[in-house]
Amino acid sequence: MKQGIHPDYHPVVFRDISADFAFLTRSTITSDKTIEWEDGNTYPVVDVDVSSASHPFYTGKSRVLDTAGRVEKFRQRYGLATPEETR
Repeated sequence: MKQGIHPDYHPVVFRDISADFAFLTRSTITSDKTIEWEDGNTYPVVDVDVSSASHPFYTGKSRVLDTAGRVEKFRQRYGLATPEETR
């Protein structure tokens, strides 16, 4: 591996404020903000908008879209024929 061409790879805390969830991992991202972690050490912290703790897919709160209903509503609104009527 060549020396001097790779970014610094260090511990970083990613924090999802909306879900009050944080995790420590390693990354090349940098931050001016720091946080004292559970082990007593201070690490850079990066605030994220969505994580596995707040994403609807992972929390089980996702909605199923009614695409068939949307298509029918579009056809009614704009007067387009249904596939059966075009035959």
